[in-house]
Amino acid sequence: MKAKADAISAASATHLPAEIAQVFADEQQGWRDRGAPAATIAVGSRLEDFTLPDATGAEVALGELVADGPAVIVFYRGGWCPYCNLALRTYQAELLPRLEAYGARLVAISPQSPDASLKTRERAELAFDVLSDRGSELARRLGIAFQPAEDVLAAQRQLGLDLKEVNAGGSADLPMPTVLIVDGDLTVRFVDARPDYTDRTEVPEIIAALEAIDRT
Repeated sequence: MKAKADAISAASATHLPAEIAQVFADEQQGWRDRGAPAATIAVGSRLEDFTLPDATGAEVALGELVADGPAVIVFYRGGWCPYCNLALRTYQAELLPRLEAYGARLVAISPQSPDASLKTRERAELAFDVLSDRGSELARRLGIAFQPAEDVLAAQRQLGLDLKEVNAGGSADLPMPTVLIVDGDLTVRFVDARPDYTDRTEVPEIIAALEAIDRT
């Protein structure tokens, strides 16, 4: 995905107004410099069961997701994010077909409303659950939620995106792009949090983690 993400970044730098492109570039560099928060959930932690609405409003529990094997949980910012769309489409095409061998299930979680999640799922033709984390409450418990700086929010609004309108609960909070793998005991077996939102967990990394779980 990295080469495609780099192409998106290059195109954005060319087509966005210079002052807005600089705001986003500074934001990305800031995350690269700071790295993932120390409070990010760690391998070996046990999650409390949670229930979130899917794109149709139906409730989906973590316990259901891990009933037959591990769950690969992808936190993404929203369907408005081109890097998120790249990741979701890649996971659909390259990861999902390989999960049956591990008895694993794929699910994606964002703070956007179920209606927005439904649009994301339909637009990308996703065959896995897309859940809504109202107010990024679950992401906050996992230590991966944050609120963008005011200059970033202002730049987004200039481009027609108001996070308080697209997110459930009217919150501007976002999750750091993160992949978790959780086993049937609700124990976290793999964590990869990417502070720079242009960078995403590659499919081979997820497969390698599932193979390691399968050997234990």
